[in-house]
Amino acid sequence: MKRTLVKICGMTRAEDARLCAALGADMLGFIFHRGSPRNVDPAFPASLNGRADLLGALKVGVFVGQSASEVRDIMQAGGLDLAQLHDGQDEAFCQQVGAARVIKVLWPEKAESTEALQAEIDRFAPHCRLFLADAGSGGGGHGRTIESDRLAAARFPNPWLLAGGLTPENAADMLRRYTPSGLDINSGVESAPGIKDATKLRAALYAIRAAKL
Repeated sequence: MKRTLVKICGMTRAEDARLCAALGADMLGFIFHRGSPRNVDPAFPASLNGRADLLGALKVGVFVGQSASEVRDIMQAGGLDLAQLHDGQDEAFCQQVGAARVIKVLWPEKAESTEALQAEIDRFAPHCRLFLADAGSGGGGHGRTIESDRLAAARFPNPWLLAGGLTPENAADMLRRYTPSGLDINSGVESAPGIKDATKLRAALYAIRAAKL
């Protein structure tokens, strides 16, 4: 059985990033979107000293509205490993960033049919490293879990993460329901926007690692 990947998004404090890494998170998300209360400057992830600080956890930039050149510039300035693309970017955009560095976001509840969702997955598979399926129809940050028979029926040729309203209480159930490669958690482990809660983080990581799939 493969180890479930864990991404904790919305990092705004160095102590939270270090704790997430120490608890075994595989990826840490840094949001570059001025409309988000978790928006950060590239200098913040750059200030975290790689493996010595984050124990090998990958640094992921979350992008909405930037051009491909802006994404590349921010990734370089922030020392980021991956770019999570939230704004309907096409295949050419992914290739400009670098397919091996892209997490492509999908909105299964927005798809017209199971076939349409599968076609989108198949179309982007050569142009990304991972997929991320989120609830709603765009934007994220809604705190609601996904409800999609289309997602349950989808076949992913690449590893993929499930996002949307995940908490320590529902993480294991969502893993069993959709069997993703991993989970992306944000507000469900916070005491306030951008402020991670150590107790919730520990409970979430324990629930995920203990889940019987």
